[in-house]
Amino acid sequence: MTYLPLTRAKLTAAALLCATLLGLAACGPSESNFPGQPTGKGPNNPTGEERESIFGEDGLTLFGGAAEEDNTGGSGIGVNSFLWRASLDTIAFMPLASADPFGGVIITDWYQDPKAQGERFKVTVYILDKRLRADGVKVAVFRQERAADGGEWVDAEVNAATSLQIENAILVRARQLRINTIEATEQK
Repeated sequence: MTYLPLTRAKLTAAALLCATLLGLAACGPSESNFPGQPTGKGPNNPTGEERESIFGEDGLTLFGGAAEEDNTGGSGIGVNSFLWRASLDTIAFMPLASADPFGGVIITDWYQDPKAQGERFKVTVYILDKRLRADGVKVAVFRQERAADGGEWVDAEVNAATSLQIENAILVRARQLRINTIEATEQK
């Protein structure tokens, strides 16, 4: 009898394979897979009785799910599309470091205004809601000044009104985008 030693890598791979197979096995067919069957009836539910889901009434939605028109600015991203587009428009003059439409976070790289040498800014925009609301956007501004000897950048205090002004500019732009969308829809 030959004995093959199980290494940690082999055990991890086996556990990952088992978890993947269990996850796939738990995926049941939808009504669209069985068009001739009454709603909810299929090989995994032959009686057709409604069963509760561990993910609640609406189930689990990944990557935007089905598009539902609810005046939130569309779907496909995890946040309000008007706030998302308005945020990108408002900070378009700054270079983007990253943008996550599912998490609703936009991070810029450091921006130095040519008129204000010796200081630079970085902005992080958080979109907190799928609805177009005044409290649906939060902006964090970071500022640095160049040291007096012209050396390294040093963190500096940011005026508290700066974040609020950017938030207000984003909200004004989001409102304009929504109005334009409504007007375009009414003209059709």
